[in-house]
Amino acid sequence: MKRPSVYVLLVVMAVIIVTAGASFWAFSYAMNAETNVRYVGLQNIISEKMSKTIKGMETNAKNVFDEVGKHLDSPEAVIAALQSKTSLAPDVRGYFAAFEPEYFKEKGKWFEPYVHHTDTSEFELSMVGSARHDYTTSNWYFRAKKSKESFWSDPYYYYDGTNISGHYCTFVEPLFDSHGELACVCGADITFDWLTKELQRIDEQYRNHELLNKFRLMRDLDFFSLVVDKDGSCLIHPDNKKIPIKDPGMLQDMQQKRCGTIDMTVDGVSSRLYYGPIEGIDWTLMVVTPKHDVQKPTLVTGILLMAIAVIGIIVVWIICRRMGYAGKI
Repeated sequence: MKRPSVYVLLVVMAVIIVTAGASFWAFSYAMNAETNVRYVGLQNIISEKMSKTIKGMETNAKNVFDEVGKHLDSPEAVIAALQSKTSLAPDVRGYFAAFEPEYFKEKGKWFEPYVHHTDTSEFELSMVGSARHDYTTSNWYFRAKKSKESFWSDPYYYYDGTNISGHYCTFVEPLFDSHGELACVCGADITFDWLTKELQRIDEQYRNHELLNKFRLMRDLDFFSLVVDKDGSCLIHPDNKKIPIKDPGMLQDMQQKRCGTIDMTVDGVSSRLYYGPIEGIDWTLMVVTPKHDVQKPTLVTGILLMAIAVIGIIVVWIICRRMGYAGKI
């Protein structure tokens, strides 16, 4: 091969390598942007759906509490008020009204009627206030009495040996009598079992969504969602997908209700987590997807560009070699 042919080969090789490298960088940048937009958007949508579910429960609960507030004249009227509105939100496990000690003299220190679901779709009445369950010492009762505002309680486990036992979160609101004195603290209980099923239903809806799946770009778009408390405890998650959060930066983001992205290993799989707050409650929703699925288009495109570059270099080498032979004739 003559020297000019060598120069031509080197120049063309350089052009091919630079072009392939630039194409790979541009594609990688575009794919990262597309993936980020896709999953951040997905996280926002699922978070908004959960927020609407929770706000819907708040609205229904306030209607029940308002009814109780209109009937503070007798224990029987309170119970009737609780029972009259239970059909508003069949997914709520139960409604209660925990009264100030001796508010109704005939009921003594503890009067807490609880209208709740049994194992069927029917509601039943239980009187849960007692020395064993002294609600006046509970954090949610103190907080409601002090703040005079409604709020969602911290998650807790309630056990009394009956079918009421379970993991709960409660929407709490204090009620005041005509003199402005605290009459009772009302609550609407939701179980984490129900919230888990609701989150999985939302996940399935968007996992099979036509627009989301229109441009897969070789990806499986495999993901799942979970909900984490502000202290990093995993509250709502698919089976065997409980992820304790310990990263200081991420915990700070969650406490300050900021969005973010982090890579971590989940059940032995390198994964990417997209997280952000759920409006109206101190929880964070995360969308988790395997990194190998996220990076698949970039990896395949990189291999394809490398193959094209190698083939191009080989073709140019063959042409330059023939040019060298032709120069000898």
